Amino acid sequence: MNPTILRSALVLGLLSAIGPFAIDMYLPALPAIGESLGADTAGVQASLMAFMAAIAVCQLFYGPISDMVGRKPPLYFGMALFALGGVACALAPSIEWLVVARFIQGVGACAAMALPRAIVRDGYTGADAAQLQSLLMLVFSVSPILAPLGGSLIVQFGDWRAIFWVVSGIGVLGALLVFFFLKETRPAEARLDSSLGSALRGYGVLLRDRNFLGLSMIGAFGMASFMSYLANSSFILIDHYGLTPTLYSVMFSINAVSFIGVSQLTGVLTRRYGLNAVVRTAVTGFITVMVLLAAVFLLGVDRLDVLAVLLFIGYGFLGLVVPTTAVLALEEHGEIAGTASALMGTLQLVTAAVIMGVVSSFFDGTAKPMVIGIACCAILAFALTQLTIRRAPAVAAAE
Repeated sequence: MNPTILRSALVLGLLSAIGPFAIDMYLPALPAIGESLGADTAGVQASLMAFMAAIAVCQLFYGPISDMVGRKPPLYFGMALFALGGVACALAPSIEWLVVARFIQGVGACAAMALPRAIVRDGYTGADAAQLQSLLMLVFSVSPILAPLGGSLIVQFGDWRAIFWVVSGIGVLGALLVFFFLKETRPAEARLDSSLGSALRGYGVLLRDRNFLGLSMIGAFGMASFMSYLANSSFILIDHYGLTPTLYSVMFSINAVSFIGVSQLTGVLTRRYGLNAVVRTAVTGFITVMVLLAAVFLLGVDRLDVLAVLLFIGYGFLGLVVPTTAVLALEEHGEIAGTASALMGTLQLVTAAVIMGVVSSFFDGTAKPMVIGIACCAILAFALTQLTIRRAPAVAAAE
């Protein structure tokens, strides 16, 4: 394996994991936060949606700015704001304060989530980019695997506020990682033609590109399905099925292992079959499993083992969808990679936040609304795949 690709994956994966770590680590504490601050389920989930909304909207600014000034300065700013937002969360006296502080923290986290895709595109395309994206996701997996376990341990032996002190420290470590280990991939000569006007023109080009929009939205509905699980899983698995916070963290991590593990096949599969074929096959598997899951629960089956097995298989297929659609969407837009990455991220996270809110509004204490929402996301991703991939330019497998 190319050592340069491996090092890039390690650094970018750790940076990308910072934002999700701030989500996953406090998931086991959601019920405790509601009890401590006197908030209902909707209020506690609002703190999650505020974080996601900030990440979604602010990517539109980070992307063009990184095209104009380079990738590293926005990352420094983002990590500083992320750390300060974590301190505000730790000191929150009310759920309203927590929601606002989480939004501020999300504005900072956005930099580390938006820019790694652009940095990948700065140096790689095709199967190499797909391999790097999948390796990045492997490193990124430290968040959904370890963060919930860490959060549950903190809740057992301490207080939910301690989670946010830890998260603030992670923001400081992120800034140090950028300073010591990340090279600037947007050189000064590449920034000469980048400006506010060029950013607006770039967004205009992207919004008229049906291929870019279609591929971005396939990934969006895939992400929305996982975010719907993320927002509802702690209440369903802890309150409905009676799992302890630690057992909940283990089950959450198992699904993450499926998603990340299968994604590591991306490089091999795309070199052999091409990106388009991998996307079409993976989306077909994804819809098959998730529609089956919804059908089983609609027929009256309400079993944790059935939920666990089918989600494990379905999110495995999703692990092939997310990196391949990202590579295909950015393939033709290297000159405005930051802007394209930002718009793709915004479209995906706004979609995920809206669907997450809709699914949460139907929450009835059982898994049924969640699995129906996940199945709907899979159906929409499949429909877009049929409309988009046949128009997408074939990307040849690397020799």
